[in-house]
Amino acid sequence: MKVFPSIDLLGGKAVRLEEGRRERVTVFHDHPVELVAEFARDGIERLHLVDLDGAFGEARQAALIAEIVKASPLPVQVGGGIRDRATLETVFGLGAAFAVLGTAAIRSPKFVEEACSAYPGKVIVAVDARHGIVSVDGWTEDGGITAIELGRRAEGWHAAALLYTDVDRDGMVGGPNVDATVALARSVDCPVIASGGVGSLDDLRRLRDTKIISAVVVGRALYDHRFSLADAVKASL
Repeated sequence: MKVFPSIDLLGGKAVRLEEGRRERVTVFHDHPVELVAEFARDGIERLHLVDLDGAFGEARQAALIAEIVKASPLPVQVGGGIRDRATLETVFGLGAAFAVLGTAAIRSPKFVEEACSAYPGKVIVAVDARHGIVSVDGWTEDGGITAIELGRRAEGWHAAALLYTDVDRDGMVGGPNVDATVALARSVDCPVIASGGVGSLDDLRRLRDTKIISAVVVGRALYDHRFSLADAVKASL
């Protein structure tokens, strides 16, 4: 199982939110680009980058995304507010290796299907859920579809992977929703990346031991120094 360190951008800073709520934000670094050197270590194959401003429907942080991508020796997957073809092309134009689409998969499914076809192997569909129901628009609205239903749609679109996040656990370091992540992975024939709630090495081992999760995104636990990135890699092998 691969480990993808996460950098979440809000107002030009690296932050983490609790349960995706903007009012529950913690700033961890004033200069996010400096995190690239810290995260680009042996055993890490990809960085996960989220534009929270874009996710909340505000001006995107294109210049900062471009700076981070340029500084990274690793491929970068970028998500947050990518809801139309122009924005998708902008993100790839900034150098992103992968784009993560979430809300658009509900609001504009035809666009996402076409994106998967136009950029084969490069479009990841985010399945963000509360109690099994997909959340959209920066996790502020109910998407009216189950996580498994969306996962099956994305599989049909030939998405490169699914990024599953239990919204209520994100940023809380109380442990990932292993059962829900596994249920999704068993329902589709495409890679599933786990996200949300990882707070210990045991959490990583639990995901690894399912033998069905391809990768995991780790954020707050690294910033809180609950474990090192090197130890995270070892626990995921």
